[in-house]
Parts: sequence; structure tokens; C-alpha cells
Amino acid sequence: MPGRVPDSAGLRLLAVHAHPDDESSKGAAMMAAYVEAGAQVMVATATGGEEGSLLNPAAGEIQQCHRDLPGVRRVEMAEAAQALGIEHVWLGFCDSGLPEGDPMPPLPFGSFATLPLEQATAPLVRLIRRLRPHVVTCYDESGGYPHPDHIMSHRIAVEAYHAAGDLERYPGCGEPWAPQKLYYDRAFNPGRLRALHWALVEAGIESPYEERLVRWEEGDRPDWLTTHEVTTQVPVGDYLEARDAALRAHRTQVEPEGFFFATPNDFLREVWPYDDFVLVDSKVETAFPEYDLFSGLR
Repeated sequence: MPGRVPDSAGLRLLAVHAHPDDESSKGAAMMAAYVEAGAQVMVATATGGEEGSLLNPAAGEIQQCHRDLPGVRRVEMAEAAQALGIEHVWLGFCDSGLPEGDPMPPLPFGSFATLPLEQATAPLVRLIRRLRPHVVTCYDESGGYPHPDHIMSHRIAVEAYHAAGDLERYPGCGEPWAPQKLYYDRAFNPGRLRALHWALVEAGIESPYEERLVRWEEGDRPDWLTTHEVTTQVPVGDYLEARDAALRAHRTQVEPEGFFFATPNDFLREVWPYDDFVLVDSKVETAFPEYDLFSGLR
């Protein structure tokens, strides 16, 4: 396996996400790696995270959080983008929130996940035709976890990937451009969690993954957890600190001592120094396993 991604000058990647902070917890090190390799990398965030809560109690001392949390999250997103070196755009939709209760309450009227597919996809098609990315990444059909906005982000990304190159679809959204490869992010790859868990146990370090893995092995596996096989592992060992900086930029959402930082980076570099993806569609020839999202495009 190569230790770094190859030179990527002239190549373009678009990552589609639901809320500010999703880009930092899913594929962030990959994006930092490609930026340094010369690629143009852009994140499209569907919503502003308006329905999010203050998930890091320590950030409660920031007074603006209590009167304008969405505004704070926009500032955090800008800081995260700077930490990764990426470009960023907002698609401009309203956060749908994560409904709870029995029966489940309806989603807010006009929120992202309630919109007709073509209406929600049009801004992304317009962006693809302007940016002209070679590669698009997004969540799988479960959304990575079953948040309505994550599932809708998956739907618009797949729709836009296939439609952006079709002259007859989405007229008025720019000159057609067909991306060449579509990937699902596999940030919560069970194989990765298992490998890290057993390596931590062998090293005598408490594993943060044990309880989750035990539940899965006893049959208590979430029905939304998909079984896609990883096809592509991008080497990111040198970019874990950039990922951490982006995560910490989202201080209202990410606890600095929380789950995302439970495994030391030196340990990750030894056991699992890559971000995992599933190749869903390719218009170019490639061979598995892949270690480069632009494989076949160079």
C-alpha cells in the first residue's frame, strides 16, 4: 500500500454532506491529503445545521451559542475548511432535525428532507456543472446513520451525479458535466472498528469500540448499518492532525476528549492509516483494491 496519494494537480473532487461538522468526521483526512497533492477539493453542505443542539457542554461559555447557534456553526465551518485547505459552499436548505417520539412527529415544513427530489437536487447539479468534479463522494443509502438530512443528501448526490451530464435534465442549471466516479464514504466501517478494537486490546489499552462490537456480535446490529464492501482505501496517515483540527473547529458539536479522539493518531497510523470508501459507479477502468479515488483518471 502506498504511504501517500499521488500528485493530483488538475483533478477535482466534490464531497456532499448534510450539516456543518459532517465533513470533519467523514473523510476529512482524505480531503486534506488531496489538497496537499494539488487537487481542487470542495465540500457542499446541504443545510446550516439550524436544528442542531449544543453537544459539547464546555462550549456553553460562548454566549453567542445561546442566541445564535446556527451563526456559530457557520463560523466553525469556515475554520474547519481552513484547517483542511478545502473550498466550501452552502446549498442553502433548512435543517430537518432528528425527529424523536412515538408516534414520530412530522419534519418541519419546507425543511431539506421534505422537498421534492428535483427541487433539492437542482442546486447541486448547478454546482457540479460549475465545478466540473471528476469524483463525487457522499453517504450510502442509510445516510451513514438514519438522519433524514443524511438520507436526503445521499439521494441528491446520486441524482446529481447521474443527471449533471445529461443535456435534457435540469435545464437552466449550466452546461452539462458528467463526473467520472461516485463513491460512498465508509467512515463507520465495521472492519475498521474491529481491527482497532483488537489492536487496542492487544496493546493493553481500553477500547472505546468494545461495547458496540459486542452488541453487534450478539445480533443487536442496527438495521440501517449497510454491508457495502470497502473497495478503496486512501492513505491518510500524515493528515490525521488536520482532521483533528477540523473536528475541534466544530467546538459546539465535538467534545475535545470525545469518541473521535479516543484512539491516538500514532496508533491509527500503525493499525488503520486510511479512509475507507466504496466505489459505486465508474466511467473509467480501474482495478481493485484501489488506493486512490482518482484511479483510472490520471
